[in-house]
Amino acid sequence: MKLNMSKEELRKFLLHAPQSNIVSYMENIHPVDILDVLRENIEDRKDILYRLPEDIIADIIDEAEVDEKYEILMEFSENKQKNIIEEMSSDELTDLLGKLEKEQANKILAKMADEDARVVRRLLSYAPDTAAGIMATEFVAINGNMTVKETLEYLQIYGEENENINDLYVIDELDKLKGVIFLKELVTKSFDTKISDLIHSRVEGILFNTDQEEVGHRFEKYGYLTMPVVDNSNRLLGIVTVDDVMQILRDESTEDIHRLGGVDEGEKVDGTLIESVKSRLPWLIINLFTAILASSVVGIFEGTIQKVVALATFMPIVAGMGGNAGTQTLTIIVRGLALGELNFKNMKKVFFKEIGVGIFTGTSIGIIIGLIGYIWEGKFIFGLVIGVAMLLNMIVATIAGYLVPLFLKKIKVDPALASSVFVTTFTDVLGFFFFLGFATVLIEHLI
Repeated sequence: MKLNMSKEELRKFLLHAPQSNIVSYMENIHPVDILDVLRENIEDRKDILYRLPEDIIADIIDEAEVDEKYEILMEFSENKQKNIIEEMSSDELTDLLGKLEKEQANKILAKMADEDARVVRRLLSYAPDTAAGIMATEFVAINGNMTVKETLEYLQIYGEENENINDLYVIDELDKLKGVIFLKELVTKSFDTKISDLIHSRVEGILFNTDQEEVGHRFEKYGYLTMPVVDNSNRLLGIVTVDDVMQILRDESTEDIHRLGGVDEGEKVDGTLIESVKSRLPWLIINLFTAILASSVVGIFEGTIQKVVALATFMPIVAGMGGNAGTQTLTIIVRGLALGELNFKNMKKVFFKEIGVGIFTGTSIGIIIGLIGYIWEGKFIFGLVIGVAMLLNMIVATIAGYLVPLFLKKIKVDPALASSVFVTTFTDVLGFFFFLGFATVLIEHLI
């Protein structure tokens, strides 16, 4: 069997191969590859899905985007849906139900076994963007009094039902987390060895209400494949796995990129016209008012511009370069805040570094644009005015790029969402003010 099939070859195989062949080779085909085929061949989706085993359909739904999960599930009869749901992991089911209308969610919960429905309802009670909201309840927990032999026998019975058995979490009689042992250690020790002799007590537990972005940073820092989630009493609630975290980090990065561009994070490249307009128009309106504010500053110096028309040519350069410098600082600071790299200990150092960057880059760009202005107008004072204005605006830009996101975070507004609007306003308004203000003061030397 050729395993590195193209999408077209895989489509034909799933559609036309004997059912027994599909079942036999399914372990060699990743659910994501099947999902790609389903996305690109909507007309064949139902036929392909009906030829797949229920556990594979559950894996495909697990890999799908949230809006796709429900669509795929609804392709099947009520009985088939019940069987597929039983194969799905608790965290993926929670993601699915959390995005549905209450009536739709209740219909799916009604098809589940009572115990499974109770677990999922409990998961739905947690905030979706916290550790508990993304955790799975399928994990292996063992008692420290067990022996290696008893643990291996336990895994043979229950291990297949759980999401991960590489890390085995040790709990006491009150379900409190005591430590972890690794499967490699388990299979290399004698049968009569006590689990308590193998336990690593310095296990990193994540509090249930920890923000999912912080969970991602923990995984990055420690390099774990799984991490346990605990309540305030250190009782083990579930586990977060690295595949969930990778999705979170991707979503958070996409969200920040969208927000820095003034676009709603829910907008997709193939979304509808109405969705795109609703996503972008509010921020464009806000930008319009900030642009009017900048223009009003220019209006104050209308008389100066009439006397020295060349000022109008160079005004956008001062404001534009300030905006670029501010965006550079802003990007670094927002990223630093998101990754936890900017903290109370290094804030002062970073602040003065950014001011230094503003002075150095502002001086360099100021000299260059000053020379250009001098050559353009043939007047040294003109070059001096634009050069100094450029220097001051780029210093202001780096300060604004640093302070604005910190202030927004302090008042609990997402820095990635609103920072760019305010930073650009600062650089436009003050850029025009510095340039035209100096020109007004020195107008006699410019005419």
